[in-house]
Amino acid sequence: MLPDTKVQNLIIKHAELEKELSSGNVGKSFADKSREYSELNEIVKEAKEYIEFEKNKNELEKIINDTQSEKDIKDLAELELKDLIKNKDKNENKIKLFLLPKDEADTKNAIIEIRAGTGGLEASLFASDLFKMYEKVSHKKKWLMEIINISKSEAGGLKEVIATIKGKNIYSSLKYESGVHRVQRVPDTETQGRVHTSAATVAVLPEAEEVDVKIEDKDLRIDVFRSSGPGGQSVNTTDSAVRITHIPSGIVVSQQDEKSQIRNKEKGLKILRSRIYEHERQKRDAERSQDRKSKIGTGDRSERIRTYNFPQGRVTDHRINFTLHKLEEFMQGEIFDEMIENLSIQAQQEKLSNLR
Repeated sequence: MLPDTKVQNLIIKHAELEKELSSGNVGKSFADKSREYSELNEIVKEAKEYIEFEKNKNELEKIINDTQSEKDIKDLAELELKDLIKNKDKNENKIKLFLLPKDEADTKNAIIEIRAGTGGLEASLFASDLFKMYEKVSHKKKWLMEIINISKSEAGGLKEVIATIKGKNIYSSLKYESGVHRVQRVPDTETQGRVHTSAATVAVLPEAEEVDVKIEDKDLRIDVFRSSGPGGQSVNTTDSAVRITHIPSGIVVSQQDEKSQIRNKEKGLKILRSRIYEHERQKRDAERSQDRKSKIGTGDRSERIRTYNFPQGRVTDHRINFTLHKLEEFMQGEIFDEMIENLSIQAQQEKLSNLR
């Protein structure tokens, strides 16, 4: 049961913002207040219905219990009362979700990092397959994907790839992808048909802007070295590759995709800023949660989150024990949303159970 004061405050705040915005005397905070008003607009109807529930319930019960009421009117009142009770539960759940602490990073673009893990050449081929899957998802959703750094292995696999993905609420859509992705399949090189297991790690970071993370020059150590070229394809004869170390956190980023040292530094700083931002967020979240750790969305890159079993045509997310028996469609980006929706619902339910 939600406290009426909390729900009433949403209605009051909505009315205050409406009055302020219509007066035109908002000043520099117009954009922020417009955003807040727009968010409250989505919940104010449910909040009003929730507050008026008892009054409406009493009125309907009065009609039902009134001996003078006609049967048709009573039947209608009983149907309305059933709908009212059902809507009350829906409204309460929607308001609870709205009141959950917002993840400030959800609306940001994302940087995705995919690296081949255990399993040698097969792991690099799987890393490449994962990258292609995210490419297809991005194309379907009209997101813009741009490669920052790529390192290829033999036979068309990937040792590592880092890319930015831009669009609407990207981080909220991809944040549950961080962790170890495991594949079980028969490699093309396997002559006896044995199933091999290999893995790739995925890290999804919210893309940080300069306003989010202030990096002081004195906190950076920048080393330059000779690049081996993108993906080891060619040799660059100039010292254009850059290694940036953020001394306070110990975070290191190497960038050598571009022929220009300046461009490599720019790209490296973009990755570094996002890693520092995520590092600070995780530290803050750990302090807030005090030992209470969510099963979903910890962002732990060493945590095995999903298995892709090709012989059985299934993909299983171990955090929510959810299996899709349509692996090919999943790898084509066709039913990716089904997985994300289930993860989001479970994460919301976990947060709701912790809501005081």
